Amino acid sequence: MAKAWVHAESSAKRWGGVPEDYIAIHEKMDQTKSAHAEVTHRCVFHSAFGIFVIEDIFGRTLTNSAGRVVHVRDVAEQHVLEDLGFIPSLSDWLKEMPSQPWMAGVRKVPVRLVD
Repeated sequence: MAKAWVHAESSAKRWGGVPEDYIAIHEKMDQTKSAHAEVTHRCVFHSAFGIFVIEDIFGRTLTNSAGRVVHVRDVAEQHVLEDLGFIPSLSDWLKEMPSQPWMAGVRKVPVRLVD
């Protein structure tokens, strides 16, 4: 799946209500595409850790337009499962990224502190 709206339709089919009840969650999960237009943008929210971040942002539950209480974590997990087929850990993503010297704080330009 590539579109937040398609995920929202899937959520509405699964938990009731309308896609608008879920679109904000799915748009947030794919928001990183705007800064990094490669499939690796998913490393931010498409992991077990990212799902917890989504829950922190949106709260533990939402009440859809049909009056049903839905767990935000379930919606986020559904999104990741539809995209990847499983829920990776953050470590699963990060172990695929080569370390660079700047990641350890090596600076190319010295920092000058001003009193």
